[in-house]
Amino acid sequence: MRRFTLLAILSLTLVLSAQSDRGTITGTVSDPAGAVVASAPIQARNVETGVVYESATSTTGNYTIAQLPAGTYEVSVGVAGFKKYTRAGLAVQVAQTMRIDVTLEVGATTDSVTITEAAPLLRTESGELSHNVSVKQMDDLPILGIGAGQAGSAGIRNPMAMVQLIPGTVWTPNSVVRVNGAPANSQSFRVEGQEAGNTGLPGTPAQTQPSVDAIQEVAIQTSNYAAEYGQVGGGVFNVTMRSGVNRFHGSAYDYFVNEVFNAGNPFTLAPAGTGNPRSVARRHDYGFTLGGPVAIPKVYDGHDKTFFFFNFEQYRERVTFNNQFQTVPTVPYRAGDFTTALTNRTLTNAAGPILDPAGRTMIEGMIYDPSSTKLGPDGRSYRDPFVGNKIPSAAFDPVAAKIQALFPPSRTGSMRLR
Repeated sequence: MRRFTLLAILSLTLVLSAQSDRGTITGTVSDPAGAVVASAPIQARNVETGVVYESATSTTGNYTIAQLPAGTYEVSVGVAGFKKYTRAGLAVQVAQTMRIDVTLEVGATTDSVTITEAAPLLRTESGELSHNVSVKQMDDLPILGIGAGQAGSAGIRNPMAMVQLIPGTVWTPNSVVRVNGAPANSQSFRVEGQEAGNTGLPGTPAQTQPSVDAIQEVAIQTSNYAAEYGQVGGGVFNVTMRSGVNRFHGSAYDYFVNEVFNAGNPFTLAPAGTGNPRSVARRHDYGFTLGGPVAIPKVYDGHDKTFFFFNFEQYRERVTFNNQFQTVPTVPYRAGDFTTALTNRTLTNAAGPILDPAGRTMIEGMIYDPSSTKLGPDGRSYRDPFVGNKIPSAAFDPVAAKIQALFPPSRTGSMRLR
């Protein structure tokens, strides 16, 4: 199973108004006396990409900068007669509205006031109940397993595991997502604002999932979301993908499982020095990411303008499914000698000892020669037992003999075929 993700090429120069995965910064600009300042130019600069988003206050002193990709921003206001105001370290999250009110100080525009305090955590601009989950949170906690049992049929780490970080939810890989008791699988799953779920289909197949390492952040709205999501029953999952920035960056990874890390099977024997046997279980979820500015020497410089991000991920698995305990023939059995199989106990029923049509007593463990089939006086067929309960090698079926030769040699105790 493979995942390819190529994102953010020209994404910062093209803005789609319907992309609900973007964030918003809003607020009011006022002077020291509390009077609003109209037509004040506002700039929000993405610290990582250098892209600047501009706006201005209305006649009531209010401003809104919408459609901001998730990231860290710096907001600045410059008005004649006032010191330049700068607010740094603003973390804009997916589908969230951040309120930043600005109070200007009288002075020259060459002077500046820079505020670095953290933005308020209380969200006053909307009433929905939401949770923001970053890839780092998922990586730091043991929720991203690999393989069909932990991630779904694709085997690759499943970003839907994020559900386990949200209260009031239930998640079964490739089967069920239930939020706040709503009907199963009635959520909306959106990537970059576009619907990416399996609308009308049962379950949550892993084949539709984006790669975990290509995700920047996920906003999960579980209650009181906006009217535009009115058709959704079980929550809104807004996924924003990673983008390139002004510097090249990348990563390589391999999440793997190997039987050497597993406990051995009890009550089994193995050759001396080989340790306790373990069934083969080898899984690898590996890949790499690469992002940065689009730059062609002497032709085009995409810094602060154009970026790319690429992700490749592949899953490989090797598992031994037949790990049941089995027995193999002993050395005498291989030669056809089943003397030890005789228990010397006579087979009986309610009428007493069981006799064959020839009047002979039947013994437990006795083997009969199929080539000696006869018809008894009472019309029943019967066979003669092998002398000494030994099968002559000439009577061996040639195909069965070749299959038997593939069996490993027997040892005292039981062993397991792999």
